[in-house]
Amino acid sequence: FISLQSIAQEKEDSKSNIQTYTPSKLLNKDQWDVKFFNNLYTENKYANNNGSKTSKNRENYFTSTIETFTGVSESNRFNIGAIIEIRSNTTNGRNALSVFNFDERSGITSIAPAIKFQPIKNVVNFSIQSSLHIPLIKNETENGVFLDQTAWTFQNRLFYDYTFKNGNWQLFTELNLEYHFGNQNSFANNTVGLSPGIFMSYFPSKKSTLLGFVQHLERVGDFTQDYTALGFGGKYQLSEVLNLEILYSNFVRGTNNGLGQSFNIGLRILF
Repeated sequence: FISLQSIAQEKEDSKSNIQTYTPSKLLNKDQWDVKFFNNLYTENKYANNNGSKTSKNRENYFTSTIETFTGVSESNRFNIGAIIEIRSNTTNGRNALSVFNFDERSGITSIAPAIKFQPIKNVVNFSIQSSLHIPLIKNETENGVFLDQTAWTFQNRLFYDYTFKNGNWQLFTELNLEYHFGNQNSFANNTVGLSPGIFMSYFPSKKSTLLGFVQHLERVGDFTQDYTALGFGGKYQLSEVLNLEILYSNFVRGTNNGLGQSFNIGLRILF
Protein backbone atom coordinates (compact mmCIF):
# COMPACT_ATOMS: atom_id res chain seq x y z
CA PHE A 1 0.00 0.00 0.00
CA ILE A 2 2.78 2.45 0.93
CA SER A 3 4.64 1.73 -2.31
CA LEU A 4 1.45 2.34 -4.28
CA GLN A 5 1.06 5.72 -2.61
CA SER A 6 4.65 6.66 -3.50
CA ILE A 7 4.11 5.76 -7.14
CA ALA A 8 0.88 7.76 -7.20
CA GLN A 9 2.52 10.84 -5.68
CA GLU A 10 5.42 10.74 -8.13
CA LYS A 11 3.16 10.50 -11.19
CA GLU A 12 0.15 12.52 -10.08
CA ASP A 13 1.42 15.79 -11.52
CA SER A 14 1.67 14.26 -15.00
CA LYS A 15 -1.76 12.62 -14.88
CA SER A 16 -5.04 14.01 -16.12
CA ASN A 17 -8.14 14.31 -13.91
CA ILE A 18 -9.62 11.23 -15.53
CA GLN A 19 -6.61 9.17 -14.37
CA THR A 20 -6.18 10.75 -10.95
CA TYR A 21 -9.71 11.24 -9.63
CA THR A 22 -11.05 7.72 -9.47
CA PRO A 23 -13.88 7.11 -6.96
CA SER A 24 -11.14 6.08 -4.50
CA LYS A 25 -9.53 9.52 -4.55
CA LEU A 26 -10.74 12.18 -2.11
CA LEU A 27 -11.00 15.87 -2.92
CA ASN A 28 -8.74 18.59 -1.62
CA LYS A 29 -10.21 21.13 0.76
CA ASP A 30 -12.67 23.49 -1.01
CA GLN A 31 -12.53 21.39 -4.19
CA TRP A 32 -15.91 20.36 -5.68
CA ASP A 33 -17.04 17.26 -7.58
CA VAL A 34 -20.48 17.30 -9.27
CA LYS A 35 -21.76 14.23 -11.17
CA PHE A 36 -24.82 13.92 -13.40
CA PHE A 37 -25.22 10.19 -14.07
CA ASN A 38 -28.10 8.82 -16.14
CA ASN A 39 -29.06 5.14 -16.30
CA LEU A 40 -31.65 3.60 -18.64
CA TYR A 41 -32.40 -0.02 -17.82
CA THR A 42 -34.82 -2.00 -20.02
CA GLU A 43 -35.88 -5.63 -19.48
CA ASN A 44 -38.13 -8.19 -21.16
CA LYS A 45 -37.19 -11.33 -19.22
CA TYR A 46 -37.45 -12.47 -15.61
CA ALA A 47 -35.12 -14.90 -13.84
CA ASN A 48 -37.19 -17.14 -11.55
CA ASN A 49 -36.04 -18.59 -8.23
CA ASN A 50 -35.56 -22.01 -9.85
CA GLY A 51 -33.08 -20.63 -12.37
CA SER A 52 -35.47 -20.59 -15.34
CA LYS A 53 -36.10 -17.50 -17.49
CA THR A 54 -39.56 -16.19 -18.36
CA SER A 55 -40.43 -13.72 -21.12
CA LYS A 56 -42.44 -10.66 -20.07
CA ASN A 57 -43.74 -7.39 -21.45
CA ARG A 58 -40.94 -4.87 -21.64
CA GLU A 59 -40.43 -2.62 -18.61
CA ASN A 60 -38.16 0.43 -18.54
CA TYR A 61 -36.47 2.19 -15.65
CA PHE A 62 -34.69 5.53 -15.96
CA THR A 63 -32.66 6.93 -13.06
CA SER A 64 -30.91 10.28 -13.04
CA THR A 65 -28.52 10.72 -10.13
CA ILE A 66 -27.08 14.06 -9.05
CA GLU A 67 -24.13 13.62 -6.71
CA THR A 68 -22.19 16.52 -5.18
CA PHE A 69 -19.15 16.34 -2.88
CA THR A 70 -16.66 18.87 -1.52
CA GLY A 71 -13.44 18.62 0.48
CA VAL A 72 -13.67 19.99 4.03
CA SER A 73 -10.45 18.94 5.80
CA GLU A 74 -6.89 20.25 5.66
CA SER A 75 -5.64 16.67 5.51
CA ASN A 76 -7.78 15.96 2.41
CA ARG A 77 -9.15 12.85 4.12
CA PHE A 78 -12.76 13.91 4.60
CA ASN A 79 -15.45 14.94 2.10
CA ILE A 80 -19.15 15.67 2.57
CA GLY A 81 -21.92 15.62 0.00
CA ALA A 82 -25.47 14.82 -1.02
CA ILE A 83 -27.13 12.49 -3.54
CA ILE A 84 -30.50 13.04 -5.26
CA GLU A 85 -32.27 10.47 -7.43
CA ILE A 86 -34.92 11.25 -10.08
CA ARG A 87 -36.77 8.35 -11.74
CA SER A 88 -39.16 7.66 -14.60
CA ASN A 89 -40.54 4.16 -15.25
CA THR A 90 -42.85 2.68 -17.91
CA THR A 91 -44.44 -0.76 -18.40
CA ASN A 92 -46.78 -2.78 -20.67
CA GLY A 93 -44.34 -3.39 -23.49
CA ARG A 94 -43.61 0.26 -24.28
CA ASN A 95 -40.28 1.02 -25.96
CA ALA A 96 -37.24 1.91 -23.89
CA LEU A 97 -37.31 5.62 -24.78
CA SER A 98 -40.86 6.01 -23.44
CA VAL A 99 -39.39 6.87 -20.03
CA PHE A 100 -38.49 10.30 -21.37
CA ASN A 101 -42.19 11.11 -21.77
CA PHE A 102 -42.50 11.10 -17.95
CA ASP A 103 -46.14 10.09 -18.36
CA GLU A 104 -46.49 6.94 -16.18
CA ARG A 105 -44.60 7.26 -12.89
CA SER A 106 -41.82 9.75 -12.33
CA GLY A 107 -40.41 12.15 -9.79
CA ILE A 108 -37.69 12.77 -7.20
CA THR A 109 -37.65 9.53 -5.21
CA SER A 110 -34.85 9.88 -2.65
CA ILE A 111 -32.24 12.17 -1.15
CA ALA A 112 -29.16 11.17 0.79
CA PRO A 113 -26.65 13.05 2.95
CA ALA A 114 -23.23 11.46 2.49
CA ILE A 115 -19.67 11.46 3.76
CA LYS A 116 -16.52 10.08 2.18
CA PHE A 117 -13.31 9.46 4.08
CA GLN A 118 -9.84 7.96 3.84
CA PRO A 119 -9.62 5.51 6.78
CA ILE A 120 -5.88 4.77 6.47
CA LYS A 121 -3.67 7.85 6.34
CA ASN A 122 -0.94 6.38 4.14
CA VAL A 123 -3.27 4.65 1.67
CA VAL A 124 -4.67 7.40 -0.57
CA ASN A 125 -6.24 4.99 -3.06
CA PHE A 126 -8.63 3.40 -0.53
CA SER A 127 -11.75 5.24 0.66
CA ILE A 128 -15.22 4.63 2.09
CA GLN A 129 -18.41 6.47 1.15
CA SER A 130 -21.33 6.28 3.60
CA SER A 131 -24.81 7.65 2.90
CA LEU A 132 -28.34 7.46 4.27
CA HIS A 133 -30.94 7.32 1.47
CA ILE A 134 -34.26 8.82 2.58
CA PRO A 135 -37.29 7.84 0.45
CA LEU A 136 -39.55 10.70 -0.73
CA ILE A 137 -42.44 8.60 -2.09
CA LYS A 138 -45.25 6.84 -0.20
CA ASN A 139 -46.06 3.93 -2.52
CA GLU A 140 -43.62 1.74 -4.41
CA THR A 141 -46.27 0.64 -6.93
CA GLU A 142 -49.25 2.60 -8.23
CA ASN A 143 -51.54 1.43 -11.06
CA GLY A 144 -49.19 -1.49 -11.62
CA VAL A 145 -46.12 0.68 -12.11
CA PHE A 146 -43.18 0.37 -9.71
CA LEU A 147 -41.19 3.58 -9.12
CA ASP A 148 -38.70 3.03 -6.28
CA GLN A 149 -38.40 1.34 -2.90
CA THR A 150 -39.88 3.04 0.14
CA ALA A 151 -37.48 1.47 2.65
CA TRP A 152 -34.64 3.60 3.95
CA THR A 153 -31.11 2.57 2.91
CA PHE A 154 -27.87 2.84 4.85
CA GLN A 155 -25.17 2.43 2.21
CA ASN A 156 -21.42 1.93 2.55
CA ARG A 157 -19.24 1.78 -0.56
CA LEU A 158 -15.59 0.72 -0.28
CA PHE A 159 -13.34 1.90 -3.14
CA TYR A 160 -9.82 0.79 -4.02
CA ASP A 161 -7.74 1.26 -7.17
CA TYR A 162 -4.32 0.12 -8.31
CA THR A 163 -2.41 1.67 -11.23
CA PHE A 164 0.10 -0.64 -12.89
CA LYS A 165 3.69 0.58 -13.18
CA ASN A 166 3.53 1.46 -16.88
CA GLY A 167 0.58 3.76 -16.13
CA ASN A 168 -1.53 2.43 -19.01
CA TRP A 169 -3.65 0.03 -16.97
CA GLN A 170 -5.66 0.55 -13.82
CA LEU A 171 -7.66 -1.89 -11.68
CA PHE A 172 -10.58 -0.48 -9.71
CA THR A 173 -12.65 -2.46 -7.21
CA GLU A 174 -15.80 -1.59 -5.32
CA LEU A 175 -17.70 -3.33 -2.54
CA ASN A 176 -21.18 -1.95 -1.87
CA LEU A 177 -22.89 -2.87 1.41
CA GLU A 178 -26.52 -1.80 1.92
CA TYR A 179 -28.99 -2.28 4.75
CA HIS A 180 -32.65 -1.55 3.94
CA PHE A 181 -35.07 -0.80 6.77
CA GLY A 182 -37.92 1.35 8.08
CA ASN A 183 -40.96 0.39 5.99
CA GLN A 184 -42.70 -2.97 6.37
CA ASN A 185 -44.56 -2.44 3.08
CA SER A 186 -41.36 -2.25 1.04
CA PHE A 187 -40.09 -5.33 -0.78
CA ALA A 188 -36.56 -4.38 0.33
CA ASN A 189 -37.35 -3.97 4.04
CA ASN A 190 -35.12 -5.97 6.40
CA THR A 191 -32.72 -6.99 3.65
CA VAL A 192 -28.97 -6.63 3.18
CA GLY A 193 -27.39 -6.16 -0.23
CA LEU A 194 -23.79 -7.09 -1.02
CA SER A 195 -22.52 -5.83 -4.41
CA PRO A 196 -18.90 -6.36 -5.47
CA GLY A 197 -17.61 -4.90 -8.73
CA ILE A 198 -14.33 -5.14 -10.67
CA PHE A 199 -13.33 -2.63 -13.37
CA MET A 200 -10.25 -2.86 -15.60
CA SER A 201 -9.29 0.34 -17.42
CA TYR A 202 -6.86 0.99 -20.26
CA PHE A 203 -5.67 4.51 -21.07
CA PRO A 204 -5.00 5.00 -24.81
CA SER A 205 -4.11 8.57 -23.86
CA LYS A 206 -4.13 10.74 -20.74
CA LYS A 207 -7.56 12.06 -21.61
CA SER A 208 -9.33 8.81 -22.53
CA THR A 209 -10.17 5.48 -20.90
CA LEU A 210 -11.55 2.19 -22.19
CA LEU A 211 -12.88 -0.20 -19.57
CA GLY A 212 -14.59 -3.53 -18.98
CA PHE A 213 -16.33 -4.63 -15.80
CA VAL A 214 -18.30 -7.29 -13.97
CA GLN A 215 -20.77 -6.59 -11.15
CA HIS A 216 -22.79 -8.85 -8.89
CA LEU A 217 -25.61 -8.33 -6.36
CA GLU A 218 -26.56 -10.73 -3.57
CA ARG A 219 -29.59 -9.71 -1.46
CA VAL A 220 -30.44 -11.65 1.71
CA GLY A 221 -33.11 -11.22 4.39
CA ASP A 222 -36.91 -11.13 4.10
CA PHE A 223 -36.54 -11.07 0.30
CA THR A 224 -33.71 -12.74 -1.58
CA GLN A 225 -32.41 -12.11 -5.08
CA ASP A 226 -29.18 -11.95 -7.05
CA TYR A 227 -27.86 -10.99 -10.48
CA THR A 228 -24.65 -10.73 -12.44
CA ALA A 229 -23.93 -8.06 -15.07
CA LEU A 230 -21.10 -7.68 -17.57
CA GLY A 231 -20.28 -4.43 -19.32
CA PHE A 232 -17.87 -2.11 -21.06
CA GLY A 233 -17.52 1.58 -21.76
CA GLY A 234 -15.24 4.58 -21.83
CA LYS A 235 -14.44 7.97 -20.40
CA TYR A 236 -13.10 11.11 -22.04
CA GLN A 237 -11.82 14.34 -20.52
CA LEU A 238 -13.53 17.10 -22.49
CA SER A 239 -11.75 19.90 -20.63
CA GLU A 240 -9.78 20.48 -17.44
CA VAL A 241 -13.02 20.44 -15.42
CA LEU A 242 -15.44 18.30 -17.48
CA ASN A 243 -15.41 14.52 -18.05
CA LEU A 244 -17.77 12.36 -20.13
CA GLU A 245 -18.57 8.73 -19.29
CA ILE A 246 -20.51 6.18 -21.38
CA LEU A 247 -21.23 2.62 -20.20
CA TYR A 248 -23.21 -0.42 -21.35
CA SER A 249 -24.05 -3.51 -19.30
CA ASN A 250 -25.96 -6.74 -19.86
CA PHE A 251 -27.62 -8.65 -17.02
CA VAL A 252 -26.61 -12.17 -17.96
CA ARG A 253 -28.10 -14.15 -15.08
CA GLY A 254 -30.10 -13.77 -11.88
CA THR A 255 -32.61 -15.13 -9.38
CA ASN A 256 -35.88 -13.34 -8.55
CA ASN A 257 -34.68 -10.52 -10.75
CA GLY A 258 -35.34 -9.01 -14.16
CA LEU A 259 -32.89 -9.54 -17.01
CA GLY A 260 -32.13 -6.81 -19.49
CA GLN A 261 -29.68 -4.16 -20.63
CA SER A 262 -28.44 -0.92 -19.14
CA PHE A 263 -27.32 2.20 -21.03
CA ASN A 264 -25.49 4.89 -19.08
CA ILE A 265 -24.14 8.35 -19.74
CA GLY A 266 -22.67 10.74 -17.23
CA LEU A 267 -20.97 14.10 -16.89
CA ARG A 268 -18.54 14.93 -14.13
CA ILE A 269 -17.44 18.45 -13.17
CA LEU A 270 -14.31 18.86 -11.05
CA PHE A 271 -13.25 22.33 -9.89
